[in-house]
Amino acid sequence: AHGLDLAPEHVMNEWLQRLPFLRTYTAERAAMRNFITEIRPPESATWMNPYREWIGAQIRADGFAYCAAGQPELAAELCWRDASISHTKNGIYGEMLFGAMIAAALCAEDLDACITRGLAEIPENCRLAEAVRRCLQWCEEDETWEQTWERIMADYGHYHQVHTINNALLCIMALRHGGGDLRRSVAIAVMGGLDTDCNGATVGSVMGALLGSRGVPDDLAAPLNDTLETALSGVTRLQISDLVERTLRTAREVG
Repeated sequence: AHGLDLAPEHVMNEWLQRLPFLRTYTAERAAMRNFITEIRPPESATWMNPYREWIGAQIRADGFAYCAAGQPELAAELCWRDASISHTKNGIYGEMLFGAMIAAALCAEDLDACITRGLAEIPENCRLAEAVRRCLQWCEEDETWEQTWERIMADYGHYHQVHTINNALLCIMALRHGGGDLRRSVAIAVMGGLDTDCNGATVGSVMGALLGSRGVPDDLAAPLNDTLETALSGVTRLQISDLVERTLRTAREVG
């Protein structure tokens, strides 16, 4: 309804109307509690919220990226508006990074170019950017993803298992060692551990955007039965094909 005028408070209001409180966790639940007590963005991201650099915002990037297809800078901007209600610093940058990568992937054929575009949308000297650059170098040097995983765990294993930085690196590792294959890339992301469902989904989103529907094996798509179950208030079941059409219309309006 708001189009490109979307603001953090619009996102806040949508959460309050549609998200059941007990279906939120960590940073999102802290932000929801703050909304209810009239603490609004951006203060809602910091007040009594020790989870504000965790992965919760990063896994919200996809919809904004799809609607900004081929426009990574716009995708990153929309992701910032979304993330800032519940996260700070690298918690925000994770959503911006992958939002820009996915938006770029929808109109690109080269994974490395997508990663470069993603990095261009976050501060060059932030901890996340520095870690991603190190991970990319490790991927160049290592023959297997397991070798890169060992390096990630050695240098970033001190972060909580659902922190943005360590999980983002597992996604980069999976993408670079996945050989351009969606199934292998997602499998590596999941085998890497930590926040497995989030990382598998993020890697699948990047690869799906890059390869298109032809790159998604039928044996992975068919069991979904064109159906998405949700916990949103008033919306329990959706057709994936309908979501695709709605997203495409929005992307055309934005573009």
